[in-house]
Amino acid sequence: MKRSLLLFIILLVLTSCRPDESPPQQQAGGTAVVQPAAEVPVKKGCGGCHGTVLLDPAHQQLACVSCHGGEDDESRIDKAHAGLVARPSHPSHAAATCGSCHPRQVADAAQATHYTLANKINQIRHHFGARDTLRAPGEIPVTTPPATPIALVDDLLRRRCLRCHVYTSGDDYPAVTHGTGCAACHLAFDNGKMKSHAFATPTDKQCLSCHYGNYVGSDYYGRYEHDYNWEYRTPYFSTTEHNTAPRPYGVESHDLSPDLHRQRGLVCIDCHPRNGHHIKKTIDCRSCHGWQPGQPLPPTGNVQVEDAVLVLNGRGDGRKHRVPALRHSAHRQYGQQVACQVCHGQWGFNDAPIHLLLSYHEEYEPWERLTVQASSEVESLLNHNLYYSDEEPLVMRDGLNGEVRPGVWYQGYGQRRWEQILVARDSDGVIKVFRPLLDLRLSMVQADGRASFDNLGGQSSGLLPYTPHTTGHAGLFYLDRFRHLLPHESK
Repeated sequence: MKRSLLLFIILLVLTSCRPDESPPQQQAGGTAVVQPAAEVPVKKGCGGCHGTVLLDPAHQQLACVSCHGGEDDESRIDKAHAGLVARPSHPSHAAATCGSCHPRQVADAAQATHYTLANKINQIRHHFGARDTLRAPGEIPVTTPPATPIALVDDLLRRRCLRCHVYTSGDDYPAVTHGTGCAACHLAFDNGKMKSHAFATPTDKQCLSCHYGNYVGSDYYGRYEHDYNWEYRTPYFSTTEHNTAPRPYGVESHDLSPDLHRQRGLVCIDCHPRNGHHIKKTIDCRSCHGWQPGQPLPPTGNVQVEDAVLVLNGRGDGRKHRVPALRHSAHRQYGQQVACQVCHGQWGFNDAPIHLLLSYHEEYEPWERLTVQASSEVESLLNHNLYYSDEEPLVMRDGLNGEVRPGVWYQGYGQRRWEQILVARDSDGVIKVFRPLLDLRLSMVQADGRASFDNLGGQSSGLLPYTPHTTGHAGLFYLDRFRHLLPHESK
């Protein structure tokens, strides 16, 4: 009897209404109907969902719809987002959005190499035999699958190379993800997410979100990528599944000597002002270090003369930096025929050859030790298909328009070296530092494993003049770097 009474009480409690519920009403036919809860009023406008958005003083009076479009007096998401522009500073929208207030800056930026990428695109295409010259990334043809060497190069550019420019938000690595268009340089991101809507002067963090991976920028900070093979990276683990160390730039780095200017506190825009916009005047080492009293000031915008000495006002640290003048006799003797970094570069990037394989073949085991590919997309695909049975499709997105197409680009190196700087005489007669930037070998494997292209090379050695941002003191044996290239009477 007691047990039955206890069960009855428990059932009574479980079936009773909670305080926030209305008791069911009975319809004529005896069916219970629960009354719907009262609708919670939703605030209208962008702030109703997105809350407070931090803007900089110059933009704080603008409404969200001024840049993003949409409707600011609606509470329904479909109506509020009608005509929404998610990335208003993207090159396809910048003229109408940013350009409405900054027409000159947007027009200048549209012609700058950061936007057109014309130098890089045409350099690679011409190296493999292309005769035409493209003006912008959008002009790169799309051919699926590539049937000619140039079509293979075009696919390489769109899907493997052009992943860190102003047309895309970059790879999914913490220090690499950035905005598009103007936002790529002027908005701050942290751990892959935008920190605020406050537009500001670019910092080195924004510069390095594109200038990483063994290119100018990485060397300025003394970073040199490890090899991709898991046995040559640190910390070492038996499988990549257990290697959970953070890789903010996609691959771990050796810590080498940073550039002397970096050690003194200078940031990128101290020497490269407005580099995302169009600059008509060329700036090099001699612009500052070769300056003499009475000459025009270097066109950096942050220098002045104090006591007949050139002083640079650091944009990063706010300090005054006295600029050392060229006094060593070697500058007078060799300055016109030898580039500065031949003596002052401490190390350089000498990765060669660079092997690139477009694969339509669903075979992943050969890449088990090379899952780190400096591409979050390729890395994610390999890690999933190597260790899980539900394989993801072998596809890769177009870095320019986001279109997903079959085939994946894998990358590897014959060797990765930094210690030996390559020095040669350029076509203008000046002795310079060179780098095997175009020592590229392209291959393509079809779905059945047959090779359509095998180790396709370009039309030259691939060596290009390069300015390593690894400046330091020349040392006692600077002449040994280029003595063999001097005329006999000059040695």
